[in-house]
Amino acid sequence: MKKSVLSIALVALSFFNYSVQASTLKPVSQKEVNVTIDLNKVKDDKVMVTIIPPSFSSKEVVFHLPKTVPGTYSEDNYGKYIDNLKAFDKKGKELVTSKTDYNSWTLPNAKSIAKITYWVNDTYDTEKGRGYGMNKGKEDIFSPAGTNILEAKNFMLNNYAFVGFFEDKTALTEMPYHLTILHPAGLYGATSLIDEDKSDFVDVFHVDRYFELTDNPIMYSRPDFEKFTVDGMEVLFSVYSPSGVHTSKALLPYLEKTMRAQKAFMGSINTNKRYTVLLYLSNIKEKDAMGFGALEHHTSTTVVFPEMMSEEALGEQIKDVVSHEFFHTITPLSIHSKEIQYFDYSNPKMSEHLWMYEGVTEYFANLFQINQGLIDPEEFYGRMATKIENASTLNDTMSFTKMSKNVLVEPYKSQYLNVYEKGALIGMCIDIIIREKSNGERGILDLMKKLSKEYGVDKPFNDDELFSKVTQLTYPEVGEFLKTYVAGGKPIPYDEYFAKMGVTKSKVTQTENAFLKDVSTPYITVNGVTKEIMIIPGIDLSDTLINLGLKGGDVIKEVNGKAYNVDNLLDLLTMAQLWKNDELINLKIKRDGADKLLSGKLKLTTTEVSGYELTDTSKQKLNDAWLKG
Repeated sequence: MKKSVLSIALVALSFFNYSVQASTLKPVSQKEVNVTIDLNKVKDDKVMVTIIPPSFSSKEVVFHLPKTVPGTYSEDNYGKYIDNLKAFDKKGKELVTSKTDYNSWTLPNAKSIAKITYWVNDTYDTEKGRGYGMNKGKEDIFSPAGTNILEAKNFMLNNYAFVGFFEDKTALTEMPYHLTILHPAGLYGATSLIDEDKSDFVDVFHVDRYFELTDNPIMYSRPDFEKFTVDGMEVLFSVYSPSGVHTSKALLPYLEKTMRAQKAFMGSINTNKRYTVLLYLSNIKEKDAMGFGALEHHTSTTVVFPEMMSEEALGEQIKDVVSHEFFHTITPLSIHSKEIQYFDYSNPKMSEHLWMYEGVTEYFANLFQINQGLIDPEEFYGRMATKIENASTLNDTMSFTKMSKNVLVEPYKSQYLNVYEKGALIGMCIDIIIREKSNGERGILDLMKKLSKEYGVDKPFNDDELFSKVTQLTYPEVGEFLKTYVAGGKPIPYDEYFAKMGVTKSKVTQTENAFLKDVSTPYITVNGVTKEIMIIPGIDLSDTLINLGLKGGDVIKEVNGKAYNVDNLLDLLTMAQLWKNDELINLKIKRDGADKLLSGKLKLTTTEVSGYELTDTSKQKLNDAWLKG
């Protein structure tokens, strides 16, 4: 899972329905779980789910919704969104059910059950956290792992929130599932699952086990999708934009460029034949999704961002966030422990190796960009330097494996974000060790290829055996690093590892956004009543703003002929991030109640910050192998 920081955003603030009864559909085997989700009949933002269970051998069975799902590392209790669960026998008589906790119902007359029905609430419009970026209530489900029910317009189906599983002595979670979805004819269901029904209003899917059902989200919306093929893999890109301001066609170049570069970087390690990217754009002025980022699956990813973002800003987020999710096809989707292979949805047991699942994945999401020429070395070093700074604000002496194993509880839970910071840096250091010891011939991607060949999708490893296997496939120095800095609590001396590649700490020049000194220090604010954007009065402004003739209290009405207010503030900040020195800027402002025009060439403010650069040219060849090999 990748939670996008969206640092700039933190500053900005009818189709015809066909009604089909389940009884009219083809009969299905009673050796599988038969599920029908009816998207035609929405009641109070809820949809009806009907389950025809298999024949039970036990007198009593328990029906569960997941407490936790793979990739989220949080307890979300999807059973809280289930209302009015009922069980019936063959004659339609209601049977006794008993809810025993958030996610579980005991069904004491298991052998008599012919049908189970319940209503499912969505999660997007119940999120309590209102605001930009990552602001969300503590009880909210991370939006890419959540659901949406918007009648006749959009349904985001993360299937684990709609469909549960049965538990008795026969391990029923491993049984096949037959899923039928009744939907308005005008809506298209984008998914990597294969629809076995060719009609416009019924979709039918078969999966071999519950995990496969939960691992394949489906988004229903007006058809707005594009397809392309890269290295034998068909990619489906589906977009839901409430106002239609963004389209899959316009955003496709950003995704396609990124995925082509990723496939070139990964080579033979990725064997996917299908991959689906579901992009849901949230209307943050309404009750809608507020947790922005993405959640990975074996053959797809769900992505949620605010619709108010500009096309260019969305493109940049697609590059960083979707690339992270796609690299999850390496780990944990292809390389993982038994805790993940046999995931316990009710009482999850977590793996020790988030350093690999999330950390190495995040490292790859940055490394491939320098490897494929999408960023330059200075930006790559800058990103790693930022991760070092971010990691320093968290507990740098906590065992990473211990934190991973206990990530669902405190004090480890609050350290989870370090998987994207220190976790990525762990991946970088391992990469550097392998490059140094192999004279640049191999790196961490080579290690992951070997681990993928050793294990793979259907063969998990034992948690306590991974370090020895990694050491066997690489060098003793890698094993010692894992023991000391990953299992142990000793802080990593990053400068020593950079130096192995000829890189040392130095001062680097950084250009400020014209309207932001930094994320926490803006030069602008907004009027909550008029929605106007105003230069904050009474503070020292940047030379950039002073040179343009702006003063505290000025209201910015237009920039280069485009009007701005709080509704498109993010666009203004994103545009300013791309400004160049000597670029001509025309402003329309309001000062002391009167409109005024300003015009001038930009003289952008720069500052010196701590960073890294290549200084030891004797290591140039090794450095090239690291970044370009």
